[in-house]
Amino acid sequence: MKRFTRYDEGFTGLEAAIVLIAFVVVAAVFSYVVLGAGFFTTQKSQETVHTAVGQASTSLELVGNVYGAGSGTSALKYIQITVATTAGGGSLDLSKLTVTYRDDAAFDEIGYDAPNSKLDGTEATVAPTVGKWIVSQVLNGKGSTQTALLEPGTQFTLQLHPPDGANTNVNQKFTIELKPAIGAVLPISRTVPAAIESVNQLY
Repeated sequence: MKRFTRYDEGFTGLEAAIVLIAFVVVAAVFSYVVLGAGFFTTQKSQETVHTAVGQASTSLELVGNVYGAGSGTSALKYIQITVATTAGGGSLDLSKLTVTYRDDAAFDEIGYDAPNSKLDGTEATVAPTVGKWIVSQVLNGKGSTQTALLEPGTQFTLQLHPPDGANTNVNQKFTIELKPAIGAVLPISRTVPAAIESVNQLY
């Protein structure tokens, strides 16, 4: 008969199961951590792509023609444009719109004149002051609009008065840049006609 001494050791099935379970748990935790880090990185990459696309594409577009109101017979008094959001774009707060004017004699920012803007659907009767722009009328708006929030399907008619020193005489070229809070700059370049009337379509 074989004898078992006190120093004989055995590896039972229970101990093997405990070791196996420990390995499985450690592997599962490690896999969860790795997968979680991968999902987080993928999500951040998607956010970066969407943000870049939103910043690179303009969310504001010009609607119709650009007009200039004559002042006497030698220069434009103010410029009128109509803007809307691009197809598929969201709402834009035009009170945060940055407007700049540039020609061969002046380059300056035009500020928003909120008190003289008409946001209730009626048409403004007062022209913008020097170096300011106003919302002269809201088109296709839904009800009374009390904020300068340009919603999809709505159009805002803007009137812009060039800054001091601007050259809006006959045959002069100028550029207006509209920079919304989100999106690319919308540049508008036009030339003052050779003969200035009270209302002029600019090309």
